[in-house]
Amino acid sequence: MSPIPRRSLLKAAAVAGAAAQFSWALGARDAEAAPRADAADDGPVTLDWLEDGGLGAAPGATVGVPWPKGAHRPGQAFALTDADGKAVPVQSWPIAYWPDGSLKWTAHAVSSGSGKLTLSAGDAAAPDKKVTVDRSGGTIDVSTGVITVKIGKNGSTIIKSVTRGSTEIARNGRLVLVRQPEIEDEDQGTVRTERFDGAVGEVTVEQDGPVRAVVRIDGKHRKGGRSWLPFSIRLYFYAGADAFRMVHTITYDGTQEPGKASGDFIRGLGVRFDVPMLDESYDRHIRVGGEGTGLLREAVKGITGLRRDPGAAVQAAQYAGQKLPDPSTWDQRVTTRLQYIPEWGDYTLSQLSADGFTLRKRTKKGYGWIGAGGGRRASGFGYVGGVSGGFSFGLRDFWEKYPAQLDIRDAHTDAAEVTLWLWSPEAQPMDLRFYHDGMGQDTYAKQLEGLNITYEDYEPEFGTPYGIARTSELLFWANDSTPSAETLAQQVAAVRVLPQLAAPPKQLIRAKVFGPGLYSEPDRSTPAKAKIEDHLDFLFTYYKDQVEQRRWYGFWDYGDFMHTYDTVRHQWRYDVGGYAWDNSELSPDIWLWFAYIRSGRADIFRFAEALTRHTGEVDVYHLGQWAGLGTRHGVQHYADSAKQQRIANTTYRRYYYFLTADERVGDLMHANVDSDETFLVLDPQRKVRTDPYTPDRHALSIGFGTDWSGLVSAWLTEWERKGPKWEKAKARVLSTMEGIAAQPNGFVQGSGLYDLDTGQFAVASSPVVSVSHLSAVFGLNELCAELIDLVDMPKFNQAYFDYCRYFNATKAEQKARYGSDFGTLLLFQGHSRLDAYAAVQTGDAALAERAWAKFYNSDGYTEASPWKTEPLSGPVALVAGSEAAWVSSNDTALYGLAAIENLALLGDRMP
Repeated sequence: MSPIPRRSLLKAAAVAGAAAQFSWALGARDAEAAPRADAADDGPVTLDWLEDGGLGAAPGATVGVPWPKGAHRPGQAFALTDADGKAVPVQSWPIAYWPDGSLKWTAHAVSSGSGKLTLSAGDAAAPDKKVTVDRSGGTIDVSTGVITVKIGKNGSTIIKSVTRGSTEIARNGRLVLVRQPEIEDEDQGTVRTERFDGAVGEVTVEQDGPVRAVVRIDGKHRKGGRSWLPFSIRLYFYAGADAFRMVHTITYDGTQEPGKASGDFIRGLGVRFDVPMLDESYDRHIRVGGEGTGLLREAVKGITGLRRDPGAAVQAAQYAGQKLPDPSTWDQRVTTRLQYIPEWGDYTLSQLSADGFTLRKRTKKGYGWIGAGGGRRASGFGYVGGVSGGFSFGLRDFWEKYPAQLDIRDAHTDAAEVTLWLWSPEAQPMDLRFYHDGMGQDTYAKQLEGLNITYEDYEPEFGTPYGIARTSELLFWANDSTPSAETLAQQVAAVRVLPQLAAPPKQLIRAKVFGPGLYSEPDRSTPAKAKIEDHLDFLFTYYKDQVEQRRWYGFWDYGDFMHTYDTVRHQWRYDVGGYAWDNSELSPDIWLWFAYIRSGRADIFRFAEALTRHTGEVDVYHLGQWAGLGTRHGVQHYADSAKQQRIANTTYRRYYYFLTADERVGDLMHANVDSDETFLVLDPQRKVRTDPYTPDRHALSIGFGTDWSGLVSAWLTEWERKGPKWEKAKARVLSTMEGIAAQPNGFVQGSGLYDLDTGQFAVASSPVVSVSHLSAVFGLNELCAELIDLVDMPKFNQAYFDYCRYFNATKAEQKARYGSDFGTLLLFQGHSRLDAYAAVQTGDAALAERAWAKFYNSDGYTEASPWKTEPLSGPVALVAGSEAAWVSSNDTALYGLAAIENLALLGDRMP
């Protein structure tokens, strides 16, 4: 995107006249929306589970459901029934509105169900055991009707106690942070650590039943006078459940400087509980998850395998976790010698890579560890307790986000201690220092030369992790006794794959959400369509397999994939500047979510879910001077100096949020509402401007492509959600749309001067042609399709249709329309979806023909591409597997979106 010309007269005249030019100013007249549907379809919706098994042992599930415009008014109640017509308790609330005020998306929480469920208008059934929240005392007490959790309002204890009936199952739930102030690269120095405890700052009850309650806890980790590493935790409770869920987010605000050994290195990060041990040691049980649903199943004092036999029934009962008969009934050769059988109080499972875990145990602190087994990938599940009650716990994505660890300590005493380590203290410290010394790139000119060789946009002090975040998910069960093997397997399954309800693709298409007409269900009715569907399946499967083959796992990395392949090394360019981690370049997030919403495939949903969790947290800054900006693709997710809106783009989060009503992702989207302020802090064009430019609050240069699409997606989402700033957001959506439409060349003008206070673009006095191949490939087409459906603004529509019409046009056609051509462009295949969209909107048959021509015969993938992988093995590769050396993530994202949208829009016009 080229900067707009900077002329003092233009700036002064444009800014002075801005208020008179626009009718969408904040607080002006109501927004005009597209006409309301006269007879919207408000019929029932069949919901189903992504995977088999239904809710299983999970505490509950929440799903987002879209509705056609005008189908339901605010305040509409909803009822849920199972396949037999039996009422299922449900809690419902709105999460988005159409501009006419009708419900666009509603969220629905359930705490039971295993098969298909039908959602319809009507009064909801009440649960037999309701969730209640009591705020009156010194704690916030949440009861599911089965368990009660007391949440601390201050101090270092997050969860004071977890009780079931009259039995306290767990207590003193707290956060643990181990800081290592110095890191040594070799075998020199002395390792010192210090422990910080999570300190509660604010507690908010976000929902209080009857089916679902949500409590948010915010604070920092503290030791003495220092507080750092902010955390945000949400606890989820469902009616009648014996379990609760924790969503745990940390934001890094420490100091780590490249080339320096001292800093804030995280050595361990965890969640810890104490578990009262009420039974005799032979009636206390340990369960530690291994591979799949595998378990280490032991007692603190084992009575199996002894030289003397207490009896087969006694041994079987202990292995099953059942209460043993009185020892007086055993073989007395065992009973009289019980004191000589060791009690095993401590267990540790460490997953320090994606490919291996070790398990060990010891009797107690100060005594030697004994190996207890190992394997490849642990489930992240554990249990400690006894026949009178016990505590199950699990960390989702345990091995995928290594290094992780589970600790059980002091199970032989009155209280065991359980720690779920999100970052294992047995791993190397969390080293987030920038990876090179700058290599003399101390001027913009040198940095541009560096860009020309490694594709990395380097700038001193820009490759900082300060402000990036990471979210983890944990589950906890308060059991009235040691669970059976079958129940434990269900708990393990819930930890590994959290059950998720989903609305079918037909409902999303019927509701016309996420860009009406841009996606349709897979259709193999003709050879041409089938071939494209095969190609789409190939690409998704290849990336899914590459994640495994290339081991794209780890606490900060899991969810992302690489940008470009190195055909010589048979390796993705993980160490070459801007060719390494993809960081949402050219919108693979949208490709994957469109692939899911058209198909309903669980494997695609899980892949896209992991990507969204990653890109929204790790690739974006949440604190500091660049809060609200994301980082361009690079060797580290925060390495590149291009901190831009296009990566923080709210569009990439919208899909997951509306499909699941996930509050954390909702936070991320709301945080972007004021991200237009970032243009005062950092000029994205600073290294390539030829004219003098100083950011001015009343005249900020903002591009109509990658910049505006990131901003308007946040504003649109806030408006739809009726968030705290929705009126401001709505005004900015409409005023900037009108501002772009009023430019002499519309979108082709390239950029405009934006006033932060009024939310308006000044209208340039003369036309400019400034078109980039990147402008429309960060969600612009998908956003404009939504905006054009939502807002009645013909001039904006025409401006966008013109952009669509002329990007892939000939230079002569561009020059005839705008006075000059668009220069050297690329990504024509990806832009074919703009041709298709404009063709349908305008009824232009020539555009429809060109859409398929550019899709099949321009750049990107073609029918002549290999569409297969080749085997790889040693010695040319680190591990055996496969490669498709012709695949790149840019081309994949563009082909995927063009294929999906062109099929939906022009599937009946294929050549």
